[in-house]
Amino acid sequence: MTVPRHAVRRAVRATSVAVAAVVATLLVGVGTAHAATPSYVALGDSYSSGVGTRSYIDDGTSCQRSTYAYPELAASRLGANLTFDACSGAKTADVLNNQLGHLTAGTSLVTISIGGNDAGFSNVITKCAYPWPYNCTNDINNAISFMQNTLPGRLDSVYSAIRSHAPNARVVVVGYPRLFNGQTCNALARISATEEGQLNHAADVLAGVISARASAHSFSFVDPRSAFSTHEICSSSEWLNGLSDPVSESYHPNRSGHVGYADLVTPALSAALSRS
Repeated sequence: MTVPRHAVRRAVRATSVAVAAVVATLLVGVGTAHAATPSYVALGDSYSSGVGTRSYIDDGTSCQRSTYAYPELAASRLGANLTFDACSGAKTADVLNNQLGHLTAGTSLVTISIGGNDAGFSNVITKCAYPWPYNCTNDINNAISFMQNTLPGRLDSVYSAIRSHAPNARVVVVGYPRLFNGQTCNALARISATEEGQLNHAADVLAGVISARASAHSFSFVDPRSAFSTHEICSSSEWLNGLSDPVSESYHPNRSGHVGYADLVTPALSAALSRS
């Protein structure tokens, strides 16, 4: 019996449609697998935990983690599952000893700000606020010497440990802003214009050291100095607290500052996800 040609063509078309449907289903499944919720671990010090936002999570620690901190904001924007291990006052040794436990081969994203406390920045600023005739130039110079000579090795130890614990993660190292714009708006702080300039220079040195070590480990570096350049202490739109009550809130990003950080960090993390 001879099958009509039009019947053959219909059968071929039907088969092609069925195959296409199967392929589409498989592709949807593949897309769903890649859309799995990324695992994000936030490490570091008070600049990551959210000190300065004046609202903290009651988690049984003194880490002063805030829902207004940039890791929380970035995780929400990315739809990531955040493990928030950053802690106020942390130094590099604290990261190594206390903050790496949640890193695994399944960790997708890591952010970290660290190094400021190792360099003793809070103590230096406290001394800068001492009344005349005391000045903090020597303290700043000592901090800069530490940054240049000792901090690189400490950062290397932390970055190597992060990579060892989270071999597949995209790591974004987050820097610190300059604090001052040359104006004085709080007489109680007693920090002179000269000292403010020296502290800003120290922030530049710190940024250079952190950026270089991050690059050496193939980590991304987010530099906030430009974004904060019109939002320093005493600006008309401050992203940083000046001398505050309580004092622990001083010289840290406020809620607007953490939004500014999130605006920088989120694209860096998003780009990492798009490459994975």
